[in-house]
Amino acid sequence: MHIIADTELILTSENKIYHLNLTKDEIADTIILVGDPDRVKIISNKFDSIEHKIKNREFITHTGILNGKRISAIATGIGPDNIDIVVNELDALVNIDFKTRTINKKKKTLDLIRLGTSAALQKDIEVNSLLVTIFGLGFDNIAHFYESEKVIEHEMSNKFKEYANWPRNLSKPYIVKASDNLVSLFPDIKKGITATAPGFYGPQGRILRLNPHITNLNEKMENFSYNKNKITNFEMETSALYYLGQSLGHNTLTICAIIANRITKEYSNNYKKIVEEMINLTLKRIC
Repeated sequence: MHIIADTELILTSENKIYHLNLTKDEIADTIILVGDPDRVKIISNKFDSIEHKIKNREFITHTGILNGKRISAIATGIGPDNIDIVVNELDALVNIDFKTRTINKKKKTLDLIRLGTSAALQKDIEVNSLLVTIFGLGFDNIAHFYESEKVIEHEMSNKFKEYANWPRNLSKPYIVKASDNLVSLFPDIKKGITATAPGFYGPQGRILRLNPHITNLNEKMENFSYNKNKITNFEMETSALYYLGQSLGHNTLTICAIIANRITKEYSNNYKKIVEEMINLTLKRIC
């Protein structure tokens, strides 16, 4: 029996998982993940009742009931590195025995749904619209620090790498598909490939004072297609969520509010409205 060391599974003096500061009974099986900590309150204000409100650093969790269904809303902060913390700690909460520090024989599956904001990479995607991520394309390197490759779409990943003539000094792009059972809840929303960057400026082709290594990154992504799937938008969390979540046996999905279009150079003048619509639609479909 493998016992997980104190330095690997870090718990607080209250027997809570370290970063999220949560106990096992403080999260639901259906979890909405958001980057912005302020967005957690927007979601939980729609609950019929709230059971728990927990905060530690940028990680905020509200768990409550809506229409008889228990839901957690958790702020992850920005970036794939934070997703690495959040997904691993959520899995530990449901699939590791904290008393014996051993992995449970019977595993629990969580539904992890990310609601984020994003910029479109196709001219025909309107600002202030919604988009469901059918595939996550990762430039973030998270997947390459783990042994499992079972969830990676290898052929599709290699096709993009070849098409983009991807530089050897950058991490190898990887692609992971969303969970079909969650995608099926949103048949009426536009679908696409979401690219996940490890940063906001150079990694997404933005130029302030430093020039990015790939000067035509957005144009390359705009023109890529695989089995009629196109790269539709850019953000900073999805590929890590899909890879880690599904490698650990959980269901994952990202829905993005499109608040800008990098090709047409448009930006939303009231993005909070489409974010509110995204939240309302998601709660309606999952409850």
